[in-house]
Amino acid sequence: MTEVSEDEFLNKLLEVVYKLSNIVKTQSPRFKRIWDEYLKPLNETPHIIRQIPLDKNKFLADIEYRIKVLNNVEQATLDGFHSVKTLLQTLYDSYFNSEIFKNDFSGDDQLILKYFVAKEILGNLIQYNKLDHESVPLKYNIIARNYTLIKLKGQMNLEILDNLKKLNIKDVKLTDVNKIMKDIESDGIINIKKKGKNYFYTLKKELELSKEGKKFYSQVLQPLVDFPTLFFRSFFNIRELNVTLDQNVKYHDFLQKILLKTATQGFAPTNYVFKNLIKYYQKIQEESN
Repeated sequence: MTEVSEDEFLNKLLEVVYKLSNIVKTQSPRFKRIWDEYLKPLNETPHIIRQIPLDKNKFLADIEYRIKVLNNVEQATLDGFHSVKTLLQTLYDSYFNSEIFKNDFSGDDQLILKYFVAKEILGNLIQYNKLDHESVPLKYNIIARNYTLIKLKGQMNLEILDNLKKLNIKDVKLTDVNKIMKDIESDGIINIKKKGKNYFYTLKKELELSKEGKKFYSQVLQPLVDFPTLFFRSFFNIRELNVTLDQNVKYHDFLQKILLKTATQGFAPTNYVFKNLIKYYQKIQEESN
């Protein structure tokens, strides 16, 4: 891999910040607009991702301005996380109990949607799911994470428990899993068979909406449900910074260690990188004063 000089790295960083600034410029107002069209009666103040104003020349020339912009990016990463959290909380705490939901979807579709939405959001965002276990009730989270495996080959209760531990959900016991899965069975989603001392789960009902439900879902809910995955996959991907630095770069080892995290997509590594890039440039600023 070609080694990158200090100036080359700074130009790469500018490109990444510019990319993130543009993503927010288009995605944040879109999220607010689709929210206002449907969920505003239930929550007037979703968590909106802040804009990242950027003067390219100033970013390259002025270290104080650069630190300010990087601070803004770091805060925008937190906004991204909280925008998804607000969406999930509004859906599961308010929307799914609301008259809006009950009027718009049939009883069968209402049941399916609570599982389906969790699968579409948490099923796609495993890193987010490791950090947020509270916004979505556990029974929907279990299906979100295990739906495909249950559908393809069935799952044992011990396997479900193991998958929950991989999501950092540590305080759930096997007896809790058995009870939750019984609840899911009563919703008609799974079948349960006894296997020795344990239980084995197979899929009884696919998470598919009625023709009418599917049509209405695509018009009003889908743009909101798709937003977290689309945003996370674009904004929390800064692999362009996964470079090898020239040995002459200031504080080489410190910066190289930060950049190793850019190889992994997701909220946590991206937030870590910008938090520490701020420290890196503050260190250089202190040295020059």
